[in-house]
Amino acid sequence: MIVIIGLVVVTIATIGGFIMAGGNPLVLLQWAEFVIIGGVAAGALLISTPRTVLSKIIKYLLSSLKSGGPSKENFVELLQLLYEIFQTARVKGLLTLEAHVEKPEDSELFTKYPIILHNHHALEYLTDSLKLLVVGGVPPLELELLLDADLETQEEEGKKPAHNLARIADSLPGMGIVAAVLGIVITMGAIGGPASEVGRKVAAALVGTFVGVLLCYGFVQPLSAQIEHQAALEELFLKSIKSGVVAYAKGMPPIVAVEFARRVIVNDLRPDFSTVEDACRAIKVKAG
Repeated sequence: MIVIIGLVVVTIATIGGFIMAGGNPLVLLQWAEFVIIGGVAAGALLISTPRTVLSKIIKYLLSSLKSGGPSKENFVELLQLLYEIFQTARVKGLLTLEAHVEKPEDSELFTKYPIILHNHHALEYLTDSLKLLVVGGVPPLELELLLDADLETQEEEGKKPAHNLARIADSLPGMGIVAAVLGIVITMGAIGGPASEVGRKVAAALVGTFVGVLLCYGFVQPLSAQIEHQAALEELFLKSIKSGVVAYAKGMPPIVAVEFARRVIVNDLRPDFSTVEDACRAIKVKAG
């Protein structure tokens, strides 16, 4: 929601300031310039972006317009799930987790945590990590190295949507110049006509430069930064999972392993110790 408010503020400030200066906002409605800039930008994005990255850009943009990423409640649910998994493994044995991690969508354990169940990226990372515990034979140190290597790969992939969109944003002023030059070409063809007609065509051409610069710095670059922020928050899910799983693999009690997972969460989203403890105690009571 805050992203929508920001986009509206940029639009109102730009057009409002233009009107206050005595400008006619209808002059800015040069549809040919919009088609050129928008079409070239869309085509360049399709050329430079793999399909998987393009789908992630769309997903992140839609998420930006809605929630803007994981909340503190999402992380509480993650920590609850980790605790219940570790407690189940401790009480009933690691092998009892096999059915849960093989088909988490059918698991009574995972279905109690819909936010995590519907986060396919985090769910896959969690279940794949737990499978190594179930299979056994992987020492905690090697397990930590493996999960760290996986995290590095995930981090690199997470940066691609924001970087690709940022490259398109950087090219938008140039695309605006292309539209403006085409407008000047049209103006040269009418140079012998009335001065008012020539002036109108020059103004229309300059709108192309204006739109390209505004889209770059007022819309696409901020959206790219928002996507990068969301990707970083999603990586926190994976880092939290990794810390909890490795701590449990090293022999830590479930509640201590969950504390390891909690400590990697940034302060703005990190639930306090008592909140997590109360949530875990509630799970322990239900299990009892």
